[in-house]
Amino acid sequence: MKYYLLKSLTQYLKQFYTIKHIKRVENNTIKIEFNNQNIIYFDMTKGQSTVYKKQTYDLNNKNFNAPFDIVMQKKFINAKIVDIYLKNNDKILNIKVKSRSSYKEDISILQFEFTGKNTNVIILDKQDIVLEALRHIDEYRSTRVVQVGQKLESLKKLDIVFEDKKCEDIEQYLFDIYTNKQEKILDNLKKQKILKIKKDISKINNILNSLEDSEVLNQKAKQLNQEASQIVANLYKYRGYEKTINLQKSQDMFRDSKKLKQKAKNQYLEKNNLKQKLDFYHRLQDIVQSATTIDEIEFYLPKKDKNQIKTKKANPYQAFFIDGYKIMLGRDERENIYLLQNSKASDFWFHLQEQVSSHVIVSNSKKELPAHIIEEAAKICAKFSTNQKGIFRVDYTQRRNVKIQNKANVLYNPYKTIVIKII
Repeated sequence: MKYYLLKSLTQYLKQFYTIKHIKRVENNTIKIEFNNQNIIYFDMTKGQSTVYKKQTYDLNNKNFNAPFDIVMQKKFINAKIVDIYLKNNDKILNIKVKSRSSYKEDISILQFEFTGKNTNVIILDKQDIVLEALRHIDEYRSTRVVQVGQKLESLKKLDIVFEDKKCEDIEQYLFDIYTNKQEKILDNLKKQKILKIKKDISKINNILNSLEDSEVLNQKAKQLNQEASQIVANLYKYRGYEKTINLQKSQDMFRDSKKLKQKAKNQYLEKNNLKQKLDFYHRLQDIVQSATTIDEIEFYLPKKDKNQIKTKKANPYQAFFIDGYKIMLGRDERENIYLLQNSKASDFWFHLQEQVSSHVIVSNSKKELPAHIIEEAAKICAKFSTNQKGIFRVDYTQRRNVKIQNKANVLYNPYKTIVIKII
């Protein structure tokens, strides 16, 4: 990031007097919420560091629990800003804060180093002792060591004269940075995600095509039953050993007929569930295709954790996460039944008003949900329950107020309704 932009950014940040919240949202990106809900993102990727703002609500729900994240949140959440400045007139932004613990007043510094390949975020105390860092650097990698407990040496300033320009509107610039960043990768991300969805659709179609036709199975069952009945009706014609053999044969045929009949019934249910899952993936494909932000795509189709155990059995529902809340969507009748049977009384249940709909459950232990969680859960319910666009009414209530009548058919009261617009 250019020096003159950092200079303008520093002046812009001086209007804020508290850090309400701070969190790492990507490997190299830190989200800071200043007072008055001003949220700014610091992308500290080596050689590509930048700062930006978003017009849209952040759906990112990644959680980082490294020592750096724990110390950062402990020192800077609800902290009072003492000073914001560029250290040594270099591309190093310092945010000095004061947090009041139960024992003493604590001074900490969050140092953002926008220095090319040496880009880093370092947490310091007032004596410049390193408390934590995004990237630790030992003596084997650099003469400037960044290690916990050691004093941080100042960066040697390069012998260059920084461009001296003015940024007329730094806030608009921060918004533009995010917009440009999105445009570069949004199309590629859509292609990647849609390719994955098409593979899932292909798998389901292959399973569907491999299932035997229910009518054919019923016909085979009927024919076996008739043949077995014919044998039983003619048992009087047989004697001794021959009679025993034919009796056993008829029993086997009756048993096979019953199995085929049950298989036909199960095939019908399986086909219905697979078709409902196909509807889900087709709707998911439409949602990704019409997405306008990277966050929106990552919310509906998040990256898999590299450390995730491959053999782990998939949940019988689709899960979404936002601000610590788990939103569960039933993709077919079987999953809707599962969610109804396995949710807690305090969880919240969502369903389209007076329409066939997926069931949505939000895990919850309190009496109320935040307004934006209610809105997101209702949107998920509407988007995955119909192919139509427009205005939808979504009913919601705590699970304790929902009475199961039969399978996924329910009665519910009391409840509230939220109006959702899908475009």
